[in-house]
Amino acid sequence: MTGPLTLTAPDADPTALRTTFALFPSGVAAISARLPGEPGPAVLVASSFQVGISLDPPLVLFAVQHTSTSWPKLRAAAEAGGRLGVSVLGEAHDLTARQLASRAADRFAGVESTTTGSGATFVHGAPVWLECSVHSQFPAGDHDVVLLQVHALGGAPDTEPLVWHSSGFRTLSPR
Repeated sequence: MTGPLTLTAPDADPTALRTTFALFPSGVAAISARLPGEPGPAVLVASSFQVGISLDPPLVLFAVQHTSTSWPKLRAAAEAGGRLGVSVLGEAHDLTARQLASRAADRFAGVESTTTGSGATFVHGAPVWLECSVHSQFPAGDHDVVLLQVHALGGAPDTEPLVWHSSGFRTLSPR
């Protein structure tokens, strides 16, 4: 670093806060499940997804805005005994992520996926799949933090992840 360190209070410049948060790269996860009586799965795309929260029990987490219309549907599916499918999206999923995050009526149109008997829906070509139930949820400002308990998992180690960084999708450099 050259020059003096300059810090800004987040309430003094909300744009600076958003821009600073965007500098932290994160994976992109599609959290989805088939809902009884619905033509297709419900889905939300989260760039706040984190693994390795706990090994015993196995927990992962994500944050969801209070204004989400998808999370109440997914939560209801989980509360009815279903499971949620978490697909950490791969580098080939740039357009898929945009489609799944859209407000389209059938966000899974043309997206290869598998739904398990528990209702968890998984996107093909992902480097990580986790079948989860809701462990707990608690408020955190304008979001809720949701802890998911992992019941089953799978992965494709040779598939590179899609990364959210600087308000855009990126891929990792070749190894």
